[in-house]
Amino acid sequence: MVGPLATAAEPGSYDLCSAHAQSTSAPRGWEIIRLTDASAQPPAPDEDDLLALADAVREIGFGQAPVRSDSPDESTVVELAHRGHLRVITDRGRGTQR
Repeated sequence: MVGPLATAAEPGSYDLCSAHAQSTSAPRGWEIIRLTDASAQPPAPDEDDLLALADAVREIGFGQAPVRSDSPDESTVVELAHRGHLRVITDRGRGTQR
C-alpha cells in the first residue's frame, strides 16, 4: 500500500516522498494499492463547522480576563531568604518559628 506518511513506525514499511511514492513499482504478480493522491486537496470545511468555530473564538474573546496576581499579598507573608530572582516566603504567623 502507498499512502500518506505514517504517524508511528511500522515494521516493514517505508516513508517515501511523493515523487518516489508515485514512481514505486511492484514485483510481477503483486499489486500496489494507492490510498490517496498526495496532490489532492482536502474537502472544504462545512459552513456549520466554520460558524461553530467562529462562535467559540468569539465566546473566549469576549469573556472576562482571569484575575492574576504575580505577587503575594505582602501583609500576610514574610521573606525568609532570597537569591537572585528567587525568594523563600512563608505565612507571617510561621515566619518566626523554626
